[in-house]
Amino acid sequence: MTAPVQHPMFIDGQFVSWHGDKWLDVVNPATEEILARIPDGSAEDARKAIDAAERAQPAWEALPAIERAGWLRKIAAGIREKASEISALIVAEGGKIQQLAEVEVAFTADYIDYMAEWARRYEGEILQSDRPNENIFVFKRALGVTTGILPWNFPFFLIARKMAPALITGNTIVIKPSEFTPNNAIAFAKIVHDVGLPKGVFNLVLGRGETVGQELAGNPKVAMVSMTGSVGAGEKIMAAAAKNITKVCLELGGKAPAIVLDDADLELAVKAIVDSRVINTGQVCNCAERVYVQKGIYDRFVNRLGDAMKEVQFGDPAQRNDIAMGPLINAAALERVEQKVSRAVSEGARVVLGGKPVVGTGYFYPPTLLLDVTQQMAIMHEETFGPVLPVVAFDTLDEALAMANDSDYGLTSSVYTRDLNTAMKAVRGLKFGETYINRENFEAMQGFHAGWRKSGIGGADGRHGLNEYLQTQMVYLQS
Repeated sequence: MTAPVQHPMFIDGQFVSWHGDKWLDVVNPATEEILARIPDGSAEDARKAIDAAERAQPAWEALPAIERAGWLRKIAAGIREKASEISALIVAEGGKIQQLAEVEVAFTADYIDYMAEWARRYEGEILQSDRPNENIFVFKRALGVTTGILPWNFPFFLIARKMAPALITGNTIVIKPSEFTPNNAIAFAKIVHDVGLPKGVFNLVLGRGETVGQELAGNPKVAMVSMTGSVGAGEKIMAAAAKNITKVCLELGGKAPAIVLDDADLELAVKAIVDSRVINTGQVCNCAERVYVQKGIYDRFVNRLGDAMKEVQFGDPAQRNDIAMGPLINAAALERVEQKVSRAVSEGARVVLGGKPVVGTGYFYPPTLLLDVTQQMAIMHEETFGPVLPVVAFDTLDEALAMANDSDYGLTSSVYTRDLNTAMKAVRGLKFGETYINRENFEAMQGFHAGWRKSGIGGADGRHGLNEYLQTQMVYLQS
């Protein structure tokens, strides 16, 4: 059997062989096969990348923004040329179904092109002065060296979500991919290398969060750290960044409520909620995690919901194109989902579909529907991150809004109703960064993806996400 490939890091414009003795296995979650090995990188590796980014940043910022945009467009074109190869890597290491992997790769290229379009559009201001012969200018300046710490669930797109706005605004960046899904990040770095991006502008360091990630957050040369991951990981990033008062931008967990009113289009609501739950096997922070259904349609809704979830096929995404779900990312994720469902049952929930891991090779958990659920159960408050849907009945919209807002999280939410007034009342009452009306939970690149409460600080995408990578310089010019 051929030994798994051992990946290098990408620092200062070149691939750097690693000579340490500790390696991390990259495992296919559908087959449990070892696909590759990556360095169990150190804080020193992270510092080398940060130093390279620091050296490169002044010259990169000095380039006209439209020239920086040209480099981004070259990267986007390189991604499109390698789309099939990259999609296959995402499927193998992340267990993502092929169609979703293809969408992720295409969306990533489009996102980079979109951010490149901001080259001529982000701007400062001229303010009116209270003094004669004075001009007040608001300049928008790059932060400097930024770092990005990535999750495994959308590993390729999250590189672009952090890299593209950083680079177009004159910053440089060091990226740490998840140790579970680094292969696609290596492919990204190869594209960066092949297009000839100036060395040090983009760097890739491999390793664990507790070593590499901590250095990327706590190094005094870093102006901002952006991290997507769990609340626990976010707390550690904030603690590391605090000693240098480093800016943080965090997208953390979610526990998205879906509220279904009596007048909802049931077919639409069922399809959108199921799609929002099983996407990436439920491992998406903004997908529907709990469902509130008005009592007048409760029985009809749960019957249709059960039928729809029974039709969800799952399996090895490298072998089948007719499935909606692959495996969970690893054995630990499988155990967590199993424990959460077991606890819900112990608290009185009833499993009407699924509820047990699939016996055999791979980390498979079937679509699972829980009824007889109450708001007090842990399954309604703790993020599940798996294909599990608990359903609760309610009488009035006010009651549903109170239960929906009864959460430590505040990322996304959704409402299903045909009545505009009801929809707008729900929008006003929901305390979440995003609300979707009569559609699945999936954001647009020109929007602003940002959570409330423990779901995060700052945000990404669109003009507001771009501004996360800029700082303000005020100039008072007396003539």
